[in-house]
Amino acid sequence: MFKHEKQLFHPVQVEKANPQYAALLQEQLGGANGELKAAMQYMSQSFRIKNPEIKDLFLDIAAEELGHMEMVATAINMLNGHDVDYKATGSGEIETHVLLGLNPGLMNASGYSWTADYVTVTGDLCADLLSNIASEQRAKVVYEYLYRQIEDKKVREMIDFLLNREEAHNAMFREAFNKVQKTGSNRDFGTNRAAAMYFSMSEPSPSSDLSHIKGKPVRFS
Repeated sequence: MFKHEKQLFHPVQVEKANPQYAALLQEQLGGANGELKAAMQYMSQSFRIKNPEIKDLFLDIAAEELGHMEMVATAINMLNGHDVDYKATGSGEIETHVLLGLNPGLMNASGYSWTADYVTVTGDLCADLLSNIASEQRAKVVYEYLYRQIEDKKVREMIDFLLNREEAHNAMFREAFNKVQKTGSNRDFGTNRAAAMYFSMSEPSPSSDLSHIKGKPVRFS
């Protein structure tokens, strides 16, 4: 069960309207590494988790991501200002001005609609945790790019907060992975000698187990 608290997870303000930057920020609302994707991915993955502690972790972070989504949408709304004007967006999506009446949409910075194809679920806890760690890392990268392209101190403050929360989620998922890393696909596969072998595809090397080959060097392509 969920409930909506009217107070934002973190205060959101902007110094002035900036429709062009609002179009960029759409990436973290409806993009492949955005907040909606994260919320839906972690929630969907939680449905099959048997470990109650880790199941709660997934659902808690999913709920927080929905709060982040609300923050991003609030910032986009403020940045869009009060007048529809597609000319204010030199590049990126213009659906906001020609279809949505300045309402933040579930789409990325190019105007492509959010899709459930962004969500990764395998039913294997190790695989899903590793996917989530990567998702949080990618989200950090996008926020860092966005941070560099805005001088608005209020927007930067919001992004800085979100960056720190992505780092927190990353750490939480890593800790959870450490607890289960010998289960599931990590237990069933990768346990024989081949799992510890390294093959240099440039030249044979002692570590590749091909050092016994005599004569002309062998290359693989």
